[in-house]
Amino acid sequence: MGGGGYEDEEQETPLLQNSSHNHMNTGTVWTALAHIITGVIGSGVLSLAWSMAQLGWIGGPLSLLLFAFFTLVSAYFISDVHIYSNPNTGNTTVNQSYLQAVHTILGYKNGLVCGCLVYFSIFKTGVVYTITSSISMRAIRQSNCYHEQGHEAACEFNDTYYMLMFGMVQILASQIPNIFHTKWLSIIASIMSFTYSFIGMGLGLAQVIAKGKVEGSISGISTTNPTQKVWLAAQALGDIAFSYTFSLILLEIQSTLKSPPSQKVTMKKASTIAVFTTTIFYVCCGGFGYAAFGDLTPGNLLTGFGFYEPYWLVDFGNACIVLHLVGGYQIYSQTLFAIVERWYAEKFPQSAFAKDVTSLKVSLLPEFRINPLRLCFRTTYVVLTMAVGMLFPYFNEVVAFAGSVIFWPLTIYFPVEMYFVQKKVVPWSGKWIVLRIYTAFCLFVTVFTLAGSIEGLIAKRFG
Repeated sequence: MGGGGYEDEEQETPLLQNSSHNHMNTGTVWTALAHIITGVIGSGVLSLAWSMAQLGWIGGPLSLLLFAFFTLVSAYFISDVHIYSNPNTGNTTVNQSYLQAVHTILGYKNGLVCGCLVYFSIFKTGVVYTITSSISMRAIRQSNCYHEQGHEAACEFNDTYYMLMFGMVQILASQIPNIFHTKWLSIIASIMSFTYSFIGMGLGLAQVIAKGKVEGSISGISTTNPTQKVWLAAQALGDIAFSYTFSLILLEIQSTLKSPPSQKVTMKKASTIAVFTTTIFYVCCGGFGYAAFGDLTPGNLLTGFGFYEPYWLVDFGNACIVLHLVGGYQIYSQTLFAIVERWYAEKFPQSAFAKDVTSLKVSLLPEFRINPLRLCFRTTYVVLTMAVGMLFPYFNEVVAFAGSVIFWPLTIYFPVEMYFVQKKVVPWSGKWIVLRIYTAFCLFVTVFTLAGSIEGLIAKRFG
């Protein structure tokens, strides 16, 4: 397979390089499904009951289905561009990552924009994980305090201390080169995310059974001000968008699949099952939480203290969140670390700054190689995510902002544009018009959710 043109260009722009490695192609529908679900089901699940409460019993499930549809269409388009034949040069390229596909099919400028969005996406995930972990650590302490001193006790603690703790752990963890790209981490992360999601869901269901009635209404939470209702609905859509982002990891997963049947067919099958399973799961998580609390649904099911007892189960759920996010932070960040450090080493090959100075052995852990670039860059990066988290420690608003910023370009715009090029879609043909309307509609939804989340952040920070 010759992809010569792409290789030459890549020499100039290592920041656009893909971060995937060649695995043995042994993957099946089931391994692909496991990878997608690990990538998708994260801490965003816990905000879905709150989103459902803003949108009501009709709008909530419908919005989840709508975003599931967007995600599935996007997955189909992306799996089609795994193998791309350039009509001008005749070269065939196997795209092993989303970034590489955009760069190869849509050209250098689109690749550059996409690169910036992908790196921003990794950074904002780090910020969301920092905020969520600190809230969960604080909730464990609060839960024990309420258990000992009664539900009316003043158990208020500051998040900042817990963010610092999370940051210290990440600064240490990020110095261990590539330790976190391992199968066991993915397996632990997926077990943890399912565990805390099921705990949230189970507690909600138990509450409904205990009360003997389903809370909530068709129109969702009532607000005194209609404008406020609109902003809250926009934030709720942003939270849902955040829960459905997996377009970035699809091609990397597709590269691991064995054929026959063709990788494309297997990937489409896996994506369909994944989106279907995830949506049912999300509707249950959001629905049980809303049914339990109605208008009083907390922003985060396990930390908002809708549930006080059994306190050990709430503690266990929150501990699972923290464990999942400590690993998840590294899985995302190490990708960015590797790309930036490789770029620096290629740009300044003579620089002593990127050379290993000494090595350090700490019991039970792999050997640390101390390297000034790694030490400075990775520490600065962790401190930055921590600083942004401390500045805006608002779970729902930050999740909504993170979800809406990258949703349209990465899930809608680039996949549709790549599909146009790959399938040579003629302008103003039926298919072209339908997809243009689809893109415009999604852009409108995204701008609406982005406005709502920014309004929420400003109101929380300065209101």
